[in-house]
Amino acid sequence: MRIALLGGTGDIGEGLALRLARDTGHEILIGSRDPEKARDAVAEYEDELADRTDDVDIKGFGNEMAADRADVVVLSVPPYYVGDTVEAVADSLDADTVLVTPAVGMQGDEDGLHYHPPDAGSVTELVAQRAPDEVPVVGAFHNLAADALSTLENDLDLDTLVVADDDDAKETVLTIANELEGLRALEAGPLANAAEVESVTPLVINIAKYNEDMHDVGVKWT
Repeated sequence: MRIALLGGTGDIGEGLALRLARDTGHEILIGSRDPEKARDAVAEYEDELADRTDDVDIKGFGNEMAADRADVVVLSVPPYYVGDTVEAVADSLDADTVLVTPAVGMQGDEDGLHYHPPDAGSVTELVAQRAPDEVPVVGAFHNLAADALSTLENDLDLDTLVVADDDDAKETVLTIANELEGLRALEAGPLANAAEVESVTPLVINIAKYNEDMHDVGVKWT
């Protein structure tokens, strides 16, 4: 399977790229608005993975080309770029493409971060509104710390919640997420539940802010 990480040169994109390349047999496509930046990131990721796996399959492209070649497209971009990114690659998406978003709308003040969803109700639902009608949208990987993902010496023991209206697309993402070592994917219902899932993210970040020994805090449901 080909998995494209649009904005895969950023923090969450880096973490997901490294974990996916190390723990799964999927082909990983790093997308960026600047194809050269994507290729530079691929070289860095390959160096990071050189002593960890003998089977690295990562390539760099512009976002549109990465999306066109992928079976699963992850929007690893900040929430304020999500809508524009979806529209920029819309012609590269179709009914056979699973579109995944981990983005969360937040605003910060001196007290910490606070959930700030768009008018659509959640960033996940915004993506569903902006994506072509036939493209299934899945929300996943929302509550994971980027540093925890990108630091491969860090052994994960975390859960990620997955929301989707399309059962097949949801199952695809659940399967991929469960391939990542130390990560457990749990169903959390349809896209209408995305706001509840996304709103956990600022809580997690605030816990890390106020507890020095919990920089890479995440969520484990029992």
